[in-house]
This record gives sequence, structure tokens and C-alpha cells, in this order.
Amino acid sequence: MTENNIRDEKLIRIAFHSIPGVGSGRLRNLIAFFGSALNAWQAPEKELRKLGNESWVQALIQHRSQCDPVQMEKELTQKEIETVIPEEDHYPVLLRELADAPPLLYYKGKLEPGEQGIAIVGSRKATPYGRAAAEFLGKALAQHGFVVVSGLARGIDTAAHKGALEGKGKTWAILGSGLDHFYPPENRKLAEQIMLEGALISEFAPGVPPEPQFFPMRNRIISGVSSGVIVVEAAIRSGALITVDFALEQGREVFAVPGPIFSEQSKGCHQLLRQGAKLVEEVGDILSEVSAEFSDRCHEMLGNEDSKHPTILDSKQNKSSPEQSEILSILSDLPLHIDQIVLQSSINPSLVALLLLELQLAGEIEQLSGQRYVLAHKC
Repeated sequence: MTENNIRDEKLIRIAFHSIPGVGSGRLRNLIAFFGSALNAWQAPEKELRKLGNESWVQALIQHRSQCDPVQMEKELTQKEIETVIPEEDHYPVLLRELADAPPLLYYKGKLEPGEQGIAIVGSRKATPYGRAAAEFLGKALAQHGFVVVSGLARGIDTAAHKGALEGKGKTWAILGSGLDHFYPPENRKLAEQIMLEGALISEFAPGVPPEPQFFPMRNRIISGVSSGVIVVEAAIRSGALITVDFALEQGREVFAVPGPIFSEQSKGCHQLLRQGAKLVEEVGDILSEVSAEFSDRCHEMLGNEDSKHPTILDSKQNKSSPEQSEILSILSDLPLHIDQIVLQSSINPSLVALLLLELQLAGEIEQLSGQRYVLAHKC
């Protein structure tokens, strides 16, 4: 398609989305039947009736005589919402390969050709361990040049996005609503930060509110734009496992982070591991499974092909940081709750869980039930 043809096609796809009952699926069928959205828009009523007598066909016939696609484009521009279709280079490359790829995506922020995502998903009711692990992995993947993909939900999603931003990398938030709705509302500031370094993406037109039935559709896009899906925490019945189902159908890699055996939030991850998901203890476990092209890119960023991929254990270069030393000085053989550690330290409370995780994996401390910690007993 030429640039002008792409613009005309995009305008008509935007117009189709404004018709009640016409979402990505029906628009995709129209394009397949008529060859393009533009052809479908201009098709005579007799041809449209071949698709059936559904109410949405009648709505299309009535709507197209009253609709001004150019005005709709102007309204999107006023809202700083951009669109992309599979025929354009900056459409997510992995998503384009799928048979059910959305014919039109809306986004706010930046999309560039050839970007490869890795998704991090998990429980909205994340534990401090889960949030720390998601934040660490998000940061490490972003530093290796990957786009960290998640759904802007509470818990693991939020931690993954924040980790990517902390790593000075890119992150995409896939929404289950139009881009003029933020859910949950407390993540509005995070969404604004994501737009500066990545993108908010949706297949839903502006004005579509967040409804429960839209979130599984959103999960299909999360896995679709990603070469792999990492589950950090998930109960046995979890929305994150829906994303895994889509990932398997799409031929994506599935990873799971193990957790405490007493944690309900880790049972879904352990079930995935029993079913063949790849264990994640360090970021290298992920990088070893993704495409060679991006692995080579990671090596170049590290400056040495023989460099070991960073892990939670060596993220502090095997030396205790001042913050870790402070926590070690607070702990003893007597169990101390995480809240007590926060109160007794001068460390930013948001960092304490991550520091405890690092010390635990380094063998310096042990976690007991109820988020209590003691110094590790060494032989």
C-alpha cells in the first residue's frame, strides 16, 4: 500500500469501529470478504447482505451515510491517540503474524519497527516477593533491550511496568478499554510515565469502558505482541493463566517464577512448571529461549559475548550494598516482620521487599511464614 492508501484504509477502519457491533473480529471478516475495509465501506447493500441479516449489517448501512471519517481522525488527534494497522512497519511484528491480529490498534506513546516484547503477568493480589521479582525481571529485560509488556493492572503488572521504567527501557501497557479510560484509576500517573518511554495500546475504540469480558481479549494481545510470557505469581484460578492459554495457542514461550510452597499465589506457577513451563531463577533463563537475534543484541549491549547475564543474585555484584548491610544489621535469630524492618530502617519502604529478596537468594537471610525474616544459619 502507498502512504495515501494506508491513510484512507485507516480512516475507514476507524469509522467501522464506531458502528455498534463491529469490533476487531467482524472488521477482520469484512476485510477478508471484500479485500479491504475501503471496499467494504463502498460495497452496495446487496453485497453486504451476503454477510447475513444481522443487526450490525443494518447499522453499517445506516451509519456510513452519516459518518465523517476525517472528523473522527481529528477527534483522535485532539486526544493524542494514534492508530496503526498491520500494513505499517511499526505495527507490533509478532502480533502481525497471527491470524486474528487486530486490523486496527490505537496507541498513545511510541511504537517503532522491529520491537520485540516479553510479557510479565501475574496476580493482582501480589505479595512483596512477587512484586520484587516482577520489578527485577522488568528492569533486567528492559536493560537488555526488550519491551516489557503487561496489562497495567494492580499487583504484578504494575511492578513489571515500574521495573522497566526504572531500567530506563520501554514498556507497553495493553488495555481492556479505550485509551480514554484508565483502569485501575490509581495507575493514571504510571500510564503517563509509560507513554513517555513506551506505549499504551488497545484494540478498543475510545469511549469503550473497561468491562470484564474485554480483559481476556486484552490478554490475547499481551501474549500476541510478546515472544514469551512470564508468570510471576498466580493462583490456580487466575486471569494470568488465561494469558498462558493464549500464549500456547500462539506458539509463545511460557515461563514461571517459583514461589514459597505455602503461598496460594504461587500454586498456579508451580502447576505451570509441572506442565512444562520453563523455570525462571534469573534473567538468563529467559534470554536463552528467545530469538538468537535479540540474544546477540543483548551480548552487544553487555559489550562481551562471554559476559554472564545479570541475575538477582549478582545484581549487586555479589557485594552487600549499604542498604543490604543496614537490613542485615537489623535482623538476628529472632524473626522480624517486614513492617518492623521498614520501621527500623532508613530505607525507602518501596525498596525493602526487593532488598530482602536479594538477600534471601544470596543466602544471607531466610524467610519464615507471615513475611518474617531471620539471618541465615551458615555451616
